[in-house]
This record gives sequence, structure tokens and C-alpha cells, in this order.
Amino acid sequence: MAQVKLEKIAKRWSNNALEGIECLNLDIADGEFLVLVGPSGCGKSTILRMIAGLEQPTSGNLYIGDRLVNQIPARQRDVAMVFQNYALYPHMTVAENLSFGLKMRKVGDRQIINERIQTVASSLGIDQLMNRKPAQLSGGQQQRVALGRAIAREPQVFLLDEPLSNLDTQLRDDTRAELKLLHQKLGITMVYVTHDQTEAMTLADRIVVLNRGKIQQVGTSNEIYHNPQNLMVASFLGSPPMNILTAVYSNQAFKVGNQVIDCPKSLRSLLVSADGQLLKLGIRPEYLQPLEEHGQGTRLNLQIVIVEALGNRTLIKACLVDDPQQLIYLEDRNNRLWHSGDLIWAEFKPEYLFLFDPNSGDRIS
Repeated sequence: MAQVKLEKIAKRWSNNALEGIECLNLDIADGEFLVLVGPSGCGKSTILRMIAGLEQPTSGNLYIGDRLVNQIPARQRDVAMVFQNYALYPHMTVAENLSFGLKMRKVGDRQIINERIQTVASSLGIDQLMNRKPAQLSGGQQQRVALGRAIAREPQVFLLDEPLSNLDTQLRDDTRAELKLLHQKLGITMVYVTHDQTEAMTLADRIVVLNRGKIQQVGTSNEIYHNPQNLMVASFLGSPPMNILTAVYSNQAFKVGNQVIDCPKSLRSLLVSADGQLLKLGIRPEYLQPLEEHGQGTRLNLQIVIVEALGNRTLIKACLVDDPQQLIYLEDRNNRLWHSGDLIWAEFKPEYLFLFDPNSGDRIS
């Protein structure tokens, strides 16, 4: 096991004209499960490939343990990588795939190899498949063999590039739980790339949110979900995403469309010089309560666009009555009967509001 450190790492393409990764600094602790998450093209797989040695940084230093590895080839970095397509050798059995990395590392004792791959196979529940070839395995079984091949090597760092994306929903959920247990058991340093926020939030000790080659925020799942630093992070994490509304601040209140929301006292001190300014308001769907009638609380008048019954909850997509371009998601845990076109009220507590600068996207806090 080892820590990983990226120091002012940059990766440029097209003769240095196009910036891929921009001056990235990141410390990954020994034994940590770190997840890189972000939209397609944000640079997360490039970072993983640079750690593996499959890509070379344009500038900056990359350390594994105390060793600078910029000029060290991939095969000498003592890392193992699991790819999205599993990359198993089709002509080899499961046992041969599991042992391949050990043979490449010149582990000559056959008994040691057999004992190690048998231990790994048992821990992953594939010990009954040792004589099968990849074509005879399901997608989930192939994924476990790919994980097992990497684990058997006992590398310092374990790199996973969207390894669950080819699995169906139920198998992905089961395998994700197994992967978390496996990390707890092995205590190995893992760097995991995904675009799936559920994977990121359930697996990670810490999450790194990336966008356009830059780190937007680093923290635990709770820190990032409940205290996003900017609009990108706020709107990316969460399913459905955080509602972002355009508002104007005036006379200690927010005007959203033609509707007025009182500004909570806790936020007024941040907006002393913001009278008349445009702002972005954020609120999570779970903090909005759909009601049929107007009451005394803080509420917005909406018209339902789409109703999605999900069993344990009903997801409502609505728009402001006086501004149909502003869409809002709500959740109803009581599963009442709603219809498209219904006029409703969304009640919430103003203290659940987030404020963002519409120009920089930074959170006002």
C-alpha cells in the first residue's frame, strides 16, 4: 500500500494548445478509497491513466509512496488497473487470468501462485469458475475475475476505471457493496473513476469533483452534498439534482418570477450590498413539500409538468406558474395522486436555500 501525490500536474493535447488537466494538486492517503467524479471529458480517466503510467503528464510531479514516478514505466509502478471492458484474455481460463499478473512479475513458486489465486477467487465467489473461459461467464462474473486478477498481484495502488458501467442495475448495486467490503478487508489504496454519482457517494472515503480539468471540490459525500462550493457541484451531485432558480434580491426578499420569498435573517448579512442584484437560489428537491392549497409558510406556486411514481416516493417535475422556463423538482413521500397540469404549492424552509453568484458560480456563504 502507498499514498499517491499529484503535484501541479498538467496534461495538454494538440501541441499544448488544448488544456486537458490544469495545475492539479491532490494527495491520496495510504489505504484511502478516493473517487474521481464528473461529467464526460472532465479529465478523470486521464488522471487515472497518468497514475498508471499509460499517459505522461506535460508538467508537474507524480509520486507513489516516496518515489517520483514521472519517468518510471507503467510495468514498474506496482499499480493494478481494472478497465471498463474488463480486458480479460479470452483464450485463458479464469485461473490463468488470475495468475497472469503474478507470472509477469516473476513469481516462480507455483504453490504460492495457486494459494494466492485460490484465496482471491474464494473472497470474490468465483472459485467454482476456475476452469471456465471468459466467453462462458456473465458480465458480473467477468468483472469479478478482472478485479481478482488485479488483487492477486497485491499492488501498492488499485486503479478502477468505471468497472461497473457494463453491469445491469441490480448486479451493479450488489457488486458495489462487495467492492466496499473488499476495500475494508484489504485496506489497499484505491482510486476509482465514475460518472455515476451514486457510486461516488456510496463508495468513497473522499470524493473529488472535476470539471474541465479542474478540481471543483474535495470532501466526504456529506460535505459535498450538503455544502457544495459552487453551482457545478450543487447541480451535479443529487438525483434529482438541486433546483437552481434565478432570483432578484430586493428589500430583504427574493423575487422569483413574480413571486416573493422572504430572505432568512442568516443570509441577509451576506447581501448588504446586493440590493437589486441577480442571484441563483438552490434548494434540494427533498426539502420541497408539495401541497394542494396555499398556507402561511414560504411557498412557490407551481404547475405540474410530469409525475413519476417510483414506489417509495413520487417525483414531480413542475414549473413556476408565472415563469414556465424555471423548472423545479419535488418529492412526495406520501405518494398522493398528482396529475400533469395540476396547480400546486411547494412549501419549504428558507434556511434550506443556497445562494450562488450567477457570474462566477461560487457559493455565497
